[in-house]
Amino acid sequence: MFRKTLLFFIIATFAFANLLFAQGKTGKLSGGVIDENGQPVADVNVTVAGTSSGTSTDSTGKYTLEIASGNDLTIVFSFVGTEPVKKKISLKAGQSKTVNARLKSSVHNINEVIKKDERHKYEAGGVTIDARKAAQMPSTIGGIEGIIKTLVGSTNELTSQYSVRGGNYDENLVYVNDFEIYRPFLVRSGQQEGLSFVNSDLASGVNFSIGGFQSKYGDKMSSVLDVTYKHPTEFSGSVMLSLLGGSLHLEGATKNKKLTYLLGLRQKSNQILLKSQPTKGVYNPSFTDFQGLVNYKFNDKWEIEAIANYARNRFSYYPESQTTSFGVLNKAYQLRVFYTGAEIDQFDSKFGGISTTYRPNDRLKLKFLASAFHTNEQETYDISGEYLLGELETDLGKDNFGQVKTYLGTGVIQDFARNYLSVDVATAAHRGSYALHNNFIQWGLDATSIGIHDQLHQWQRRDSSGFTQPNDPNSLTMSKLYVTSNDFNYYRLSGYIQDNFRFQDSVKFTGSLGVRYNYTSINKESLISPRLQLGFKPKWEKDVTFRFASGWYAQPPLYREMRDLQGNTNTNILAQKSFHVLLGSEYNFKVSNSPFRFTSEFYYKNLWDLVPYEYDGIKIRYYGNNDAKGYAYGGELRLYADLVKDATSWISIGMMKTEEKILLHNTNAAGGDSTSYSAYIPRPTDQRLMIAMYFQDYLRHNKNFRVHINLMYGTGLPFGQPNNSRLDDTLRMPSYKRVDIGFSALLLDGTKKNRPSHSFFRSMKSIWASLEVFNLLDIQNTLSYNWIQDQSSGKVYAVPNRLTSRLLNVKLIVEF
Repeated sequence: MFRKTLLFFIIATFAFANLLFAQGKTGKLSGGVIDENGQPVADVNVTVAGTSSGTSTDSTGKYTLEIASGNDLTIVFSFVGTEPVKKKISLKAGQSKTVNARLKSSVHNINEVIKKDERHKYEAGGVTIDARKAAQMPSTIGGIEGIIKTLVGSTNELTSQYSVRGGNYDENLVYVNDFEIYRPFLVRSGQQEGLSFVNSDLASGVNFSIGGFQSKYGDKMSSVLDVTYKHPTEFSGSVMLSLLGGSLHLEGATKNKKLTYLLGLRQKSNQILLKSQPTKGVYNPSFTDFQGLVNYKFNDKWEIEAIANYARNRFSYYPESQTTSFGVLNKAYQLRVFYTGAEIDQFDSKFGGISTTYRPNDRLKLKFLASAFHTNEQETYDISGEYLLGELETDLGKDNFGQVKTYLGTGVIQDFARNYLSVDVATAAHRGSYALHNNFIQWGLDATSIGIHDQLHQWQRRDSSGFTQPNDPNSLTMSKLYVTSNDFNYYRLSGYIQDNFRFQDSVKFTGSLGVRYNYTSINKESLISPRLQLGFKPKWEKDVTFRFASGWYAQPPLYREMRDLQGNTNTNILAQKSFHVLLGSEYNFKVSNSPFRFTSEFYYKNLWDLVPYEYDGIKIRYYGNNDAKGYAYGGELRLYADLVKDATSWISIGMMKTEEKILLHNTNAAGGDSTSYSAYIPRPTDQRLMIAMYFQDYLRHNKNFRVHINLMYGTGLPFGQPNNSRLDDTLRMPSYKRVDIGFSALLLDGTKKNRPSHSFFRSMKSIWASLEVFNLLDIQNTLSYNWIQDQSSGKVYAVPNRLTSRLLNVKLIVEF
């Protein structure tokens, strides 16, 4: 039924478009818009003065516009923060002409890493990231996610995943050229994770929404990362080599610019990073990613685009030993572990998509997409660790200070897994838009098929002083045992319609009003999610903008939420739901002729039908039922500044509280059942305070030598002993503190006339060399805990699992 409805919709849309928008005596304008640096500018308004006729530039700065022939007309190119460009034009019937424009800034805007544009200046929770600057930031993960984590905070430098305003990793949406992207399912640690999908070398535009996002974005509760890949106009490329891996990218276009292509190859081996962890052994990580995008423009009306990705991730690990000291000044302990066994994991994923775009005229755009995603994941390990727990001498006057004075217990922990997961996702979609003078109407339809095949066989055996835990004299009992198999298919239908509108009178007022619909076949749940965004800029002397957003957000289960702690699947689980309210402002000003930008945003989220969960490294383990409701509220303050010209720095401060209460199932004295909610407890992402700073500078008389500093502070997250009630997860980890610093030097500047004349260097645009020091202060941050029980006393010790120590990295970047 849905296929017939979609087919009828497509045919009717084409017929209506050609009937309604057929043009008479007109001419055609086309061209491109660039900024002062020669970079293409997207979303520039191109209008005919005195009329409602107009269009906007695409992601590559190109536009086409049909205008009435036989008249002298004025074409106006306008964009926020720039001076309008006006050009006189007159065309004969059927004539085509190219008209290009270069925009000049009317004020000095901050545009190094976080740039403002017409769409996001008035959108609550939205920032635009310059992908070109990602490679310069000192970060163990690099890329777009490295920048994002300086905005929203982080407590783990090994993963590219991020938590936004109390949500977990599963609550973040990622799009590339309108295709939704999925991440691996079984990965439980940053050691295994590999590369994220987004390749910053291929990106031209990156928009990040931290909440209150529009109806056109899908069904998640926390954030949206919307990435647009380039449409290059000439051949170029880059090569990056470092101790953590390397990358190569090529881009180009044919002479007539009809065919463009992008190719990206990345290799990551964080072996030296993993060797800086407390657990010593042989690490063999190998993560490879290939991406390609081809676009062909048949004419001004039709174009087709194809994207493909293959990610091959391998991780083998042969642990040998671990020594961890912990405790307080007058009560310190040491755990020594000697390992046998190994872990061998592989995660292979493939993604392919094709889209066709039809523009019957300047106002109407119709896009049809089809995509497929497949992941095949294997997690296998059999590791036995024999441990020795002792108390350290803390008396400075003793000869054995810092050595074990009393042994408290010994034992063995054996972990075994043979876990296999295969997931297939296929999607057919339509996107459409129609531009009016002050309205921009967008709509979309999606049909998605999801197939799951999961085999889980995992156990843990614990022995303390010759006694199995939990101890049973009649049988050998495992402390953990999961043996399940799940195989099922289901589908989703979704759609949206929204209107982005704008008024300009005494205040500049913009808004977006829309609604989403979603139906999931496996639980037969229908969802309707209305959403509203408003923004206005008063005509004050000071450059101030106010923003508001509100709406309903729902997250239907994909698979992970359905599987409980024992591996059993609940296919009747409902979508998790939330209601958001956001208020924000932006103030642009100057101090000593240096531009500053201050943004503030405050939010509240009401959460219900939540699925409680706990973290196992970066793997999220759900309880498999809608047994919680909660809330999240907080505020974020950010200050951006060009303290020195062309080098933007910023500081971000976030305060947040998120709690939930759990549905309890009780049995009364008469044997009857009843339910009630517990008191509020912190959610696993309840990080009360986050402070992040990025600072860059260069030598006073030589911009070719730069320094970059990342600083991160976050209060500790809640945790508790495994296999206990979720209600007991109220302990706090130590605060996360980290400083990374990078020094970079421009070895060759291809824009200068005195560059080397040797033919090898003539094609080079630039060569940068960098030295990076990760965890400059060598702070021992805690990721999680191992729980060791002394069988003789019954006492349980929480032994911290540390993150990485200080590490040096060198990097070379060549652009040509």
